[in-house]
Amino acid sequence: MAIILAVANQKGGVGKTTTSVNLATALFDEGQRVLLVDMDPQGNATTGVGVDKDGLELSCCDLLLSQPPLADVVVKTEAGIDIVPANSDLTAAEVGLMEDSLREKRLDAALQEARARYDYILIDCPPSLNMLTLNAMVAADRVLVPLQTEYYALEGLSSLLQTIDQIRISRNSQLEVDGLLRTMHDTRNRLGSDVSAQLLEHFGDKVYRTVIPRNVRLAEAPSHGMPVMRYDRSSRGAAAYSVLAGEILRRHGKN
Repeated sequence: MAIILAVANQKGGVGKTTTSVNLATALFDEGQRVLLVDMDPQGNATTGVGVDKDGLELSCCDLLLSQPPLADVVVKTEAGIDIVPANSDLTAAEVGLMEDSLREKRLDAALQEARARYDYILIDCPPSLNMLTLNAMVAADRVLVPLQTEYYALEGLSSLLQTIDQIRISRNSQLEVDGLLRTMHDTRNRLGSDVSAQLLEHFGDKVYRTVIPRNVRLAEAPSHGMPVMRYDRSSRGAAAYSVLAGEILRRHGKN
């Protein structure tokens, strides 16, 4: 039975898509069957695994609104993972969902058949707490929160954790925070080290031990339509996501 992880933070530029794409690939490399769901209208996770977001026959928008069989929407990628791709049409889905009485449960319903076919389903959420993110969190078992080790990250984190609590109480009693992931970390930056220490002090075991460094290869890989694991496996970024995959598998008793 798949574990569904929503990769979420309402703050942009914290590494959500980078984490979704590369963690999905790293889990696949560990022998897991992985589905990546792109829930961001920007479609960056889609292009990040080499899929043309402008040439899609079916996308995440269709999955949410007309609900075709999931297998008809899934695209197999050269990286090895499967993806439910997305593009700007997903903005229309958010508007359409507003008039649906089951609007926040559409993704959950669509993914039920996939739970038996995958070990992990990762959902790349948009950088806002909107109807698309709500769908992701209602469908998810756990939330992975990427955040930069900077001052403003702590402010946004409290708001996000309150939202997760509200969703747990009102819509998904199983939802929990899987972990907080420190991204784009620069060990030479004292502020980053201070924020990292504060996170560990306040959240303890909820902070992943793995830290994702600021890395040129991680930044370059999306422009080549490849996860960093395929673009430069020897890079520090690729190594960090491989370690993160191992840590997550151990947390979940799968390694």
